[in-house]
Amino acid sequence: MASTRDWFESVAEARRRARRRLPRPVFQALEAGAEAGVTRADNVAAFGEIRFAPPRLADLPAARDLRTSVLGVDIGLPVIASPVGAQAVHPLGEVAVAMGTRDAGTALGLSEFASKPAADVAAVNPKLFFQVHWSADRDILLGRAEAARAAGAVALIVTLDWSFPGGRDWGSPAIPERLDLATLIRLAPAGLARPAYLLDWMRPWRPRWGLPDLTVPNMALPGRPAPGFFAAYRSWAAVPPPTWGDVAWLRDQWGGPFLVKGVMRPDDARRAVDAGATAVSVSNHGGNNLDGTPAAIRALPGVAAAVGEHAEVLFDGGIRRGGDVVKALALGARAVLIGRPCLWGLAAGGPSGVRNVFDILRTGIDSALLALGRASARELRPCDVILPADFARGLGG
Repeated sequence: MASTRDWFESVAEARRRARRRLPRPVFQALEAGAEAGVTRADNVAAFGEIRFAPPRLADLPAARDLRTSVLGVDIGLPVIASPVGAQAVHPLGEVAVAMGTRDAGTALGLSEFASKPAADVAAVNPKLFFQVHWSADRDILLGRAEAARAAGAVALIVTLDWSFPGGRDWGSPAIPERLDLATLIRLAPAGLARPAYLLDWMRPWRPRWGLPDLTVPNMALPGRPAPGFFAAYRSWAAVPPPTWGDVAWLRDQWGGPFLVKGVMRPDDARRAVDAGATAVSVSNHGGNNLDGTPAAIRALPGVAAAVGEHAEVLFDGGIRRGGDVVKALALGARAVLIGRPCLWGLAAGGPSGVRNVFDILRTGIDSALLALGRASARELRPCDVILPADFARGLGG
């Protein structure tokens, strides 16, 4: 755990510290939402519309059990680190997240766009789920998945989000792919304004006397160097979206626990289960996909009702406190994934900052369970929360 001086008591404080520490372009990259940011804002605001329904004079338990299992992996609390590409907020990147989640007793997702190899991450936390997008042909995609399995990944996540508009009303962050001399000169004002961040990145350079590139090692072809992040992104954008038949094929080839992420409609959830998914995650990619889609939490009850008896239902989008986790569990999620809060903690305090975020959520979950008279996170039911009549905002399917 972080020292008393470094400890923060809320996810909001982690965000404030991340903003103070990170150069402006890097922080902007964390905050980014598509276009006007309508969906990103609704992901958070929708939780404020949900109210708790605590009993009075309930037989309150002396202690609460927060443990659960996801994709065959036992975890100490129902919160997992979501896969996020190129975690440039800290030199250790995904390895630091692995350290923090390991210490918190939970699992993490690793993006194929990650800056660290799957083997390095799994060596720190073996509770590793590897995420792929449909970013290549079948053989290459399967090869990446099998390489991740050989490195230690125990489950596969297939993310189906596809449309990522480039135009943002507040501007897109200028994140370089290569830190050559010209780039360093261009970015010098932003870097010099955050000297602590700059020093963190200088320390790993000294033994190598070189500058790191923003590469994605888990997308390297056999015998070839890792591609740059933006080159890999452009390659992915040129590949046609998959069909449900493609998803079923990959599920059959993988053979193990298989999560389809990016589901927002009950009919798509049913198709994912028909394709063999063992789990689905209700997610709109943190508001970075098609702007104007509803908050992910608005879609959760419909998806849980459609497939909750046939597959694990996970949730991703807008979690900022333990009470939010409890609301998602009451509405049908087995566990939640967090993206930005995890990276804010990483920026604020490295691996211990990641652990700090999970401890904040753990305390909030425990407090809410106590107030609701529940002995376990697995006991939560829809009757523990109150939804406004128009909460789903026309979602159906």
